[in-house]
Amino acid sequence: MKTQRPIVAEEEEHRVLQFRPRKPVLTPGWRRDLNAQGGREDNPPEPNDLSRYERPREVPDDFRQRMLTNIAGFAFVVALTAIGIWLVMSIADLRRTQDCVLLGRRDCVQITTPSI
Repeated sequence: MKTQRPIVAEEEEHRVLQFRPRKPVLTPGWRRDLNAQGGREDNPPEPNDLSRYERPREVPDDFRQRMLTNIAGFAFVVALTAIGIWLVMSIADLRRTQDCVLLGRRDCVQITTPSI
């Protein structure tokens, strides 16, 4: 049987690296911040949002159509959830009945009586 010896690391393999802090990250509203600090009035501040990345649309949004689509999607998700719950309950009931039958019992079927 081989004996395992610990691996001895040389001093050159282990070094502590000093990390310099990063320079401040320029956010989209950095010009506005500089203008507010420097007091420049010749350059108007740029908005601090995504409006400068927007493209003009050829066809305007149809909000009514979007709302109807959202309602249809929500109804579909609710229907899928209801079907999933019904399926889980049916499978659990079937499993309970099957376990009862496999145990050899004869009164496994659940009899429902109409309520008066």
